[in-house]
Amino acid sequence: MSLYWSDIVHRLSPYVPGEQPALAHPVKLNTNENPYPPSPAVLAAIRDEVGETGESLRRYPDPTARKLRETVAAYHGLAIEQVFAGNGSDEVLAMAFLALLKHDRPLLFPDITYSFYPTYAKLYDIVYQTVPLADDFTIRIDDYAAPNGGIVFPNPNAPTGHALPLADIEKLVAANPDSVVVIDEAYVDFGAQSAVSLIGRYPNLLVVHTVSKSRSLAGMRVGFAFGDAKLIDALVRVKDSFNSYPLDRVAQAAVTAAYADEAWFRDCRAKVIAGRERLSAGLSALGFDVVPSAANFVFARHESHDAATLSARLREKEIFVRHFKLPRIDQHLRITIGTDAECDTLLAALRELLDGSAA
Repeated sequence: MSLYWSDIVHRLSPYVPGEQPALAHPVKLNTNENPYPPSPAVLAAIRDEVGETGESLRRYPDPTARKLRETVAAYHGLAIEQVFAGNGSDEVLAMAFLALLKHDRPLLFPDITYSFYPTYAKLYDIVYQTVPLADDFTIRIDDYAAPNGGIVFPNPNAPTGHALPLADIEKLVAANPDSVVVIDEAYVDFGAQSAVSLIGRYPNLLVVHTVSKSRSLAGMRVGFAFGDAKLIDALVRVKDSFNSYPLDRVAQAAVTAAYADEAWFRDCRAKVIAGRERLSAGLSALGFDVVPSAANFVFARHESHDAATLSARLREKEIFVRHFKLPRIDQHLRITIGTDAECDTLLAALRELLDGSAA
């Protein structure tokens, strides 16, 4: 702490990201990255953008990311005015919290969800209420019937992996015509139904996407918001009051190329989904209770073994999973889907620990 800090800094509890271990070959299953590389077209686009001399890098990028937004708009059947691009979906969400979710009535989101939401709310001094998930970790949309200044949650939810059907999403959006409903679809490509198809009918719906997961570009930090043009204009106004150039030239070129290679995307996604089912079966065989997942991770607990202890013992073996010291989920591990080899290494290590002294 420092006497030079602004008052708000004293009140903040910053978001804590997953560990990025400085090891040569960790089995890294703690941050929901894709285990497979991006499309070769991405690498070609990066080389083309930089060139032999890097001449383009001396100039600022397009502040509107127009070519990228045109590509993504066409992909989703939207107009370019319905697409916002930002520096990762975290920045997009931050813009949405400030531009669309700061009102007199409280913002609503689940008690177990992406832990950046309360961080943003506190940063922007937004009044919020958490809505408890059901005992099976499902979201009950009827619980969001209270007057509110906005609603936000991931679909599939994180860290549980549970997904709501599109009909429930539409019911929720339709029931809240006077407030914005933000559906954070970071994991939607792995098994849930996207709400993008509803945008034309609901001016209060904002859908957020990222290229970090299903398109293997976490290192590029690019995210999108899709919604009515007036919602997008609000995000642009906030962006241009903060940082007019959030996306660099290389990121814009890389992500544009990624959206053009649909075959690579579908193949990569299929491998992750198959890996999820394979890992879920392996964990179940070891006695874990695995929450049904539509994401690129699983959420699991073992009745006879402490989750924190298992996480620490795995770390000793350079295997990293995510453990949250939070009420209701402190006995669960969130495990990213890795390659088959990585998942086999994890399962072998768990088998050894469960047979040993990890209780």
